[in-house]
Amino acid sequence: MTNYHLDHLQHLETEAIHILREVAGEFERPALLFSGGKDSICLLRLAEKAFRPAELPLPFLNVDTGHHFPELNEFRDRRAAELGARLIVRSVKDALDRGIAQAAPGEISRNRLQIPTLLAAIEEFRFDCCIGGARRDEEKARAKERFFSFRDAFGQWDPKNQRPEIWNLYNARLNQGENMRVFPLSNWTEMDVWEYIRRERLEVPSIYFSHRRRCVRRGGQWLPANDLVPPKPGEEVRELTVRVRTIGDVVSTGCVESPASTVDEIIAETAAARVTERGSRADDKASEAAMEDRKKAGYF
Repeated sequence: MTNYHLDHLQHLETEAIHILREVAGEFERPALLFSGGKDSICLLRLAEKAFRPAELPLPFLNVDTGHHFPELNEFRDRRAAELGARLIVRSVKDALDRGIAQAAPGEISRNRLQIPTLLAAIEEFRFDCCIGGARRDEEKARAKERFFSFRDAFGQWDPKNQRPEIWNLYNARLNQGENMRVFPLSNWTEMDVWEYIRRERLEVPSIYFSHRRRCVRRGGQWLPANDLVPPKPGEEVRELTVRVRTIGDVVSTGCVESPASTVDEIIAETAAARVTERGSRADDKASEAAMEDRKKAGYF
């Protein structure tokens, strides 16, 4: 008799594949949120393992803020084409032009504006489930999420009213207009993600690795200096060797000084880090309640 023992990554992989197959079995019109970031890259490999050699039974959806790093969008488009997947992109700019989203006076970051853009896409394509790469270790609001996270007809989330998930049984029942957000990587950590990328030899965008970039010091962190983040009078500007740990809106994604140019070096750096990856996101640093407020309104 052969004994099969799963190591830590294999256990996480098996759990995530099980959840992806549950989605395929329970929902009529699921979509996978794919940004080109490291977490969604892992989701793509897990989806391949869950459904190949059949075609992937769900399209990829991305909300483009117009403030994405160019390296990220290039990777997103190329990877979707390589997998033969349908990629749906809905832009914040288009949502602003159509009146779906409205920017507040002086609002520069477009993270909040992703909410109405995403909800409009869900309504447009009648998606009843959206799969995301959020993890519980990222920050406090995401630590409250279940694997299957219910959203009401307005796309809103109530952290105090979530469905129990006992013995890996998931309640996927929905009424008309409601939808589910599903997070197969909930139990993964940043370290798990990078170790899985190493084990599976997954390609990631170059911006995750060390590179030279002109940066401006603002709010206790280095932000990429560009047309969207022009230096203000008196601000310190340097050309540094940096990389990003988490990728979002270019106006709020902080860079960390780092010489890490390989996945192994990133893993070693992550093991020694004393600040969470989202500690470099200015939009999260503004308020501890910022993420939870956005998630209640429909943010991923």
